[in-house]
Amino acid sequence: MGIPFIDLKKQFSRIEKQVRENMDTVLDHGAYIMGPEIPAIEKRLAEYCGTKHALGCASGTDALTLALMSLDVKPGDAVFTTPFTFFATAETIALTGATPVFVDIDPVTFNIDPEKLEKTIEALKGADNGMVLPKVKGLTPKGIISVDIFGLPADYDAIKTVAEKHDLFLIEDAAQSFGGEYKGKRACSLGDITCTSFFPAKPLGCYGDGGMCFTDDDELIERLRSHRVHGQGPDKYDNIRLGITGRLDTLQAAVLQAKFDIFPEEVDLRDKVADTYAELLADIEGLTAPSVPEGYRSVWAQYCPLAKDGEHRDRIQAALSEKGVPSPIYYPIPMHLQTAFKDLGYKMGDCPVSEDAATRIFAIPMHPYLEREQQEMIAEAIRNA
Repeated sequence: MGIPFIDLKKQFSRIEKQVRENMDTVLDHGAYIMGPEIPAIEKRLAEYCGTKHALGCASGTDALTLALMSLDVKPGDAVFTTPFTFFATAETIALTGATPVFVDIDPVTFNIDPEKLEKTIEALKGADNGMVLPKVKGLTPKGIISVDIFGLPADYDAIKTVAEKHDLFLIEDAAQSFGGEYKGKRACSLGDITCTSFFPAKPLGCYGDGGMCFTDDDELIERLRSHRVHGQGPDKYDNIRLGITGRLDTLQAAVLQAKFDIFPEEVDLRDKVADTYAELLADIEGLTAPSVPEGYRSVWAQYCPLAKDGEHRDRIQAALSEKGVPSPIYYPIPMHLQTAFKDLGYKMGDCPVSEDAATRIFAIPMHPYLEREQQEMIAEAIRNA
């Protein structure tokens, strides 16, 4: 039968009754668009994350789009971000007409490197410091999108210091880190706006697409609400700005309510699974298990070790495949080398840490219901490779 990468069926067996009751409630009242479950889940998740406002939307990608629109990002703006992430982070920058400027990552956390961020911003402002920039003239530094990769928050003290020094906005892309923590604060409370995803495979996922924006700023939440529905003003037929159709479905909000009931427990269970992996993988030659800096908490959206090199990874993946264990690669092609961004002029060697990680990283099953016996089998397959 193999081992599932994420076991949503086992999770559903715990919450089936509540999910069905919540969905039946929606079917009974019939408010499928912006029903009462939407403000209810927004309030509940804002309180959990420690923010003043939350806004449900149709996907994590829409959350990023809404955030950039509400911050008035436009052509000619430069938005600094990591090349080691899912395509949506950089894609939404380009869709606004702005230019993504890629900053290499820290080799341990895989998150954006604050020192390189500072130097890249200075280079765009004219400093001759050797940092690589896109082949686009006349860019104005506008903001930063950090990414909490694999569930681990980035170094926000350092990033915020850079953002404030250069008067840049900060968006926290917490698509993978809802439930994580940074120095006593929860993920989704660490930027001017934070965006998360409720894609089914996320630590907190729905049964389709969904997302949410978080902020403490009263003006930004009003802009976000307007952009979510075609730039609607106080009069629903007077659109005061451009927007999108970015609403969270009421049925998905009902699912999230049921899944959030057990979410804090699941975060603890993820920690136990990660601890077991760390124990089982510790002495495997050539393998580097992921780690969490002091003061941080990962929610382990993915568990991604590093092989010694590409050949070692190939052997590991083959051994895991023989045992029916999936081992996808997050991410095989960094953003600066994606075909869609070829006009920016980046090339191999421009973000060496990201490029090295892409050749060695792989993921193994990670979810709250993974059993120790399954983890032992996974670790043994890796060891034998």
